[in-house]
Amino acid sequence: MTRRRRWALGITAGGLLLVVGAYVVTTDGLAAFGAAPSGDRRSRVVRSPRWHDGAFENAVPTVKTLPGRTWEMLRRHATGDEPREPPGPMPVMHPSRASFEARPNSGLRVTWLGHSTVLLELDGARVLFDATWGDRASPSTIVGPKRFFPPPLSLADLPAIDAVVISHDHYDHLDMGTIRELARRQGALRFVVPLGIGAHLERWGVPAGRITELEWGEQTAIATGAVTLTATPSRHFSGRRLRDAVGRGNPTLWATWVVTGATHRAFFSGDTGFFEGFAAIGEAHGPFDLTMIKVGAYGEPWPQIHVNPEEAVRAHGLLRGRVMLPIHWGTFNLAFHAWDEPAERTVAAAEASGATLVMPRPGETIEPSLVTGPVERWWRSVGK
Repeated sequence: MTRRRRWALGITAGGLLLVVGAYVVTTDGLAAFGAAPSGDRRSRVVRSPRWHDGAFENAVPTVKTLPGRTWEMLRRHATGDEPREPPGPMPVMHPSRASFEARPNSGLRVTWLGHSTVLLELDGARVLFDATWGDRASPSTIVGPKRFFPPPLSLADLPAIDAVVISHDHYDHLDMGTIRELARRQGALRFVVPLGIGAHLERWGVPAGRITELEWGEQTAIATGAVTLTATPSRHFSGRRLRDAVGRGNPTLWATWVVTGATHRAFFSGDTGFFEGFAAIGEAHGPFDLTMIKVGAYGEPWPQIHVNPEEAVRAHGLLRGRVMLPIHWGTFNLAFHAWDEPAERTVAAAEASGATLVMPRPGETIEPSLVTGPVERWWRSVGK
């Protein structure tokens, strides 16, 4: 190892120690870590066919990071020169509460609120996915990935929601402050989550009676039974503590989600790596009028837990989707790629495959049935 490389790694290691120290000091009394399931919740966890030797497992063999790639990750973190943040203000749109008063004529409408936070209106029901209004994707108030832009819509301006649906318990998908505020503001709001996550919500003050935990293949009805939510397989991992990240982790389940109404169907990916199970989901629950699929935070060291843009478009095809909305990009710096690379690669892959794509600005509302014409590459104007 050269002297220069030892110096770079030493600086990186020292910086990481400072980050960990700040992380521990600024985590709101560690409440953001959530809680471990107990009682009936624990009993359901250990009975799950996905639970083995004290942790949840994927349906196919999966590793978080490929062997021997940890040092590469540290090096890229310290020396990478990719433009990981926008060079100027993002073109954020700001819907008002009044803009949601009239239901969509088509019966299907979607608003991308940044990253994986999506407000879906389907056949009379409103579903809010992976609600994250926090300033950082972290339990800390001063450490961790910071938003590129404030949330386009305040929690006070949200319309009445039938259900908040969570894909898994990582910080960029499950935010304690957001959950607390939603539970306080909307007294009839239900929270639908994969197994084990209910304990987090209860610690944060959500009444147990408003929480529904589901195993893959299970479903629950919302909006007086007009719409069903089904937990479907995913390929990812879980955990909110440092030991979960560096160890085996996986104390709670992760899931993709299917929303089924009388007329429309939608799919939400949360975080997932590629797996052939997308075809089975499409066969059992599709075709889908809308798929919401992650396209960002991919990387060569962790190919099994995060699809890249080309895999996302391929998954859309296996799911038998009509219109694809890319999510999980353009909001946080979470990987070693340019901030707008996911958008560029997704558009190219969609054009090559003939997939229909929508690329809304943050806060923009779209009715998939009205989509026509080519994608507007609005991100190319950022900072110009």
